[in-house]
Amino acid sequence: MRDRLLAAEKVRAIDWRDGTLYLLDQRALPFEETWLAYKDAAGVAEAIRSMVVRGAPAIGISAAYGLLLGVRQRLAEGGDWRASLEADFAVLGEARPTGVNLSWALNRMRERLRRLKEGDDPSQVMEAEAQSIHDSDREANLNMAQLGVELIRRYQGSEQTVLTHCNTGALATGGFGTALGVIRGAWLDGMIEHVYVDETRPWLQGTRLTAWELVNEGIPVSVNADSAAAHLMKTKGITWVIVGADRIAANGDVANKIGTYQLAVNAMHHGVRFMVVAPSSTIDMSLASGDEIVLEERDGSELLEIAGTRIAPDVEVCNPVFDVTPADLIDVIVTEKGIVERPDTAKLAQLMCRKRLH
Repeated sequence: MRDRLLAAEKVRAIDWRDGTLYLLDQRALPFEETWLAYKDAAGVAEAIRSMVVRGAPAIGISAAYGLLLGVRQRLAEGGDWRASLEADFAVLGEARPTGVNLSWALNRMRERLRRLKEGDDPSQVMEAEAQSIHDSDREANLNMAQLGVELIRRYQGSEQTVLTHCNTGALATGGFGTALGVIRGAWLDGMIEHVYVDETRPWLQGTRLTAWELVNEGIPVSVNADSAAAHLMKTKGITWVIVGADRIAANGDVANKIGTYQLAVNAMHHGVRFMVVAPSSTIDMSLASGDEIVLEERDGSELLEIAGTRIAPDVEVCNPVFDVTPADLIDVIVTEKGIVERPDTAKLAQLMCRKRLH
């Protein structure tokens, strides 16, 4: 199956070449495919903040390349480049707070800096580390897709109707995708009959991005309003809800795009299995539960405007962009290291001790 997955890799959102980071501007999709070039850490941080790039794994990868650009700039400026680099760590780290992949990638870059030896070229060493982070995410995507497909086959076999939320495909990662990667893999294996995609207000990642990826691959897809999900579970024979994650606490609580929590509640009521697909870098063992996760709230204009056009009166806005799904609503978490069914603290601790796929 791995060869078929590799052959199906058609979309990418991040490209590092000739000392420049290129990001596919996801705000312009599906109507325009525009690549933006970045040459400094501050620019990459703004790209993350303004949603040019989004999706926890893609944000982490972009931040690693952003830090690399910071290293190159500080070296060129001379002086105490390590001290100056702290400003780049700070601006990148503050770009978006909820997804742990951002801090994970920056911590990995910091640790590699710490291990520099006399005579090492910092620029070359840090470029290799950023590319390693990118490559490892791509590899993790492939492993997760295979594991998720095996899980679907084990529980329900062919002709599945699934529902997903937000965008968790190639656009959100360094490769094949997380939750959407499992769906793509199951389609290639002949097990998917139809995919329902929540539109995902307010940025419409489901409508603009997930539907775009699926249509381009010929996978049968319908976009629905987020509020239609329970009705679809009741009437359309949905067998799985498959979503990604931006941060997973040690007990298995999952922070993901706003609306995920209500999907899990509805899935349990309707007997629909609920799968979370995310790389192990998304698991934050320093947080005991989801209560400790900082949930980002964004500007109210995102709800009051569509494409810059005001659609609401002068009113207060509550715009949380993530929520936390309790572990007891989750049937399974799929990572590149393995599968955790009915997640809890002990099971996740055991998973994180593994050094490779089991």
